[in-house]
Amino acid sequence: MSKTTVRKYGKSVKKSKAEELFAELPRSPVKRNEAPPKVRQLEASETDIIRDIADKLLTVALEDGTPTPEAEAVAVPSTRDAAPRPVQITPLHPPEKLEPPKIVTVQAVGETTDDDLRILTWDDVCQFGDRVEKIAEASYAEVYRISNERGTSIIKVIRLQSPIKPQTKTQQKSGLVDEEPHSESDLEGELKISEWLADIPGFVVYKERYVVKGRAPKALLETHQVFHRRMKRKDPDRLQFYPSPSRYLDDTKFLVVELGDAGTALEDFELRSADQLWDIFLHTAIALARAEDLVRFEHRDLHEGNLCIRQAKLPSPKTDDSLCQFGYSGLEITILDYGLSRAEDPDSDGSDPAPVAYDLEKDLSIFTSTHAPQCKVYREMRSFLLKGDRVHLPPADHHTPYEKGIDGPISWATHHPYTNVLWLAYIYQYLVAHFKGDRKDLGRFKRASKELLTHLDPDAPREVLSFPSACDVVRYAAEAGWITEQQLMDESSRLDDWDGSVAYNESIIIEAKIAETEDSRLRRSPRRVAAAV
Repeated sequence: MSKTTVRKYGKSVKKSKAEELFAELPRSPVKRNEAPPKVRQLEASETDIIRDIADKLLTVALEDGTPTPEAEAVAVPSTRDAAPRPVQITPLHPPEKLEPPKIVTVQAVGETTDDDLRILTWDDVCQFGDRVEKIAEASYAEVYRISNERGTSIIKVIRLQSPIKPQTKTQQKSGLVDEEPHSESDLEGELKISEWLADIPGFVVYKERYVVKGRAPKALLETHQVFHRRMKRKDPDRLQFYPSPSRYLDDTKFLVVELGDAGTALEDFELRSADQLWDIFLHTAIALARAEDLVRFEHRDLHEGNLCIRQAKLPSPKTDDSLCQFGYSGLEITILDYGLSRAEDPDSDGSDPAPVAYDLEKDLSIFTSTHAPQCKVYREMRSFLLKGDRVHLPPADHHTPYEKGIDGPISWATHHPYTNVLWLAYIYQYLVAHFKGDRKDLGRFKRASKELLTHLDPDAPREVLSFPSACDVVRYAAEAGWITEQQLMDESSRLDDWDGSVAYNESIIIEAKIAETEDSRLRRSPRRVAAAV
């Protein structure tokens, strides 16, 4: 493969070895949209219960996706003996003039009806003996962890347009603000992005989705109350946006998205070693870089609650003087919640696929709010769209929707990978501010990454050059020797060698429901029903 040239600092130069390495990595495998296998036709001689089950299963949408598990980071000592070569960083400049996308941001990509999804009750989802824990509140959704003998899943619960009990006088006095219900079509964009990203290490595994209807069980109410009390202790001014499960009625409906368990949110994870800081930051940068490359992805909401940490293997302390800093902690990360994200279909037949993106201009309160540190990043993103430069306009400058920016009226459908850099800067600063380990370890981490932060920091002086994308952050890390070439290649090899285990992708909730009622011959994943012989 011949070397290509890029233009930096006004002159043509060869790509660095690290740049070529990353550009030539095997692409993340993509789900193949194969035709689903046929379901066996039930014979008239079958029992009544089997016929009833068949009626319920007729509406199941069969798929054959096999998400890739998160790749393990293998520590490979660096063979570099000298200091890292200087890395030229592409300066941040106003983006080139782009034609408006053919299809603007997606809020409704197609109507989905109850008939297309399996309808369960809350007793089906939270069965006796299951461990249910509310762990977060994401964009438009409550997040619970469900654990049972079949495994662990994360479920995102989004209330659809349906009735609930009115607020009590106590709830009214407390300032309870009910989250507005959503139509199923409002959520289609996020679900599409979830499926596109599920094959990329570092992104959550998508399992199933279904409609849940009816009154909530005691376990759901109890964990909801425990979560709210814990959040109020942390932030006494915190408002409760999601209704208490005690208000659910027989006709209250939810769209539930079941995902693989990703571990502990960064905000609840105790950072004790510099190895953890390196791995969390670099894993996140690599995941975002791959997603940029594969689906032109921007997360746009990557705060500490949307990044999960899991101890995938035992730590392996560094024993040599190599420059490599990656893969020693045994941690892996998973990026969650694509409610505000932007991506493009990797399987699109057209040369210019329509983007799927949430239109942030519909509610500018996200840019005017100051209730949390990440609100500054939202404003930095919009400021970049307005000015095409690294600036931070104050809340007062974000009151006019679809304001004219450098390329005309603001459109969140356009691809601006610099937003991923803003969130990487936020994660870096969060890691440093919340480190609980040895201060000497922290000092060494900060000294080693000082130059990285200089080009990452959105508040750096105007003359300082910036990374334009997460891909450029990874190239810098590879050139500095923090990630070895072998580690990057090994990660790609693991993607190709994965055997596609069905168990990794099974719904622990749907499987249990089928097992309760079906004949043993029919106990199989609803996404992988085999054709009868």
